[in-house]
Amino acid sequence: MNAWLVAASLAAFATFLVHTFVGGRQIAAPLLQARSLARIPRLTVYYCWHMVTLLLLAMAAALGWAAYQANVALVLLVLALSAGFAGLSLALVVRFRVSAWLMPQWSFFVVIALLSAAGLA
Repeated sequence: MNAWLVAASLAAFATFLVHTFVGGRQIAAPLLQARSLARIPRLTVYYCWHMVTLLLLAMAAALGWAAYQANVALVLLVLALSAGFAGLSLALVVRFRVSAWLMPQWSFFVVIALLSAAGLA
């Protein structure tokens, strides 16, 4: 068993839970109700929200699997996704001049990436 990957899996699962239950209330539900946005773009963004939900759950499962069944490629994939998502989040913060703490997604993905990297070391 790789304890770092267990921790990475738990971090990814915690991110999934926060995304689903906190973000769902604060972001997804109001987005779906936003009548100022045309119906198809609104439904498309809502669909993307649920794609992220499934991806977060899959990342947690993949890291959990890799913690017990060594799979470097799987961990590298999750690590690359996490680093990419963190970078994208921070790029949005910079580009749109928003406080990094108002869009804290980057911090969740940095934790997942760092724990995944430690699991590979």
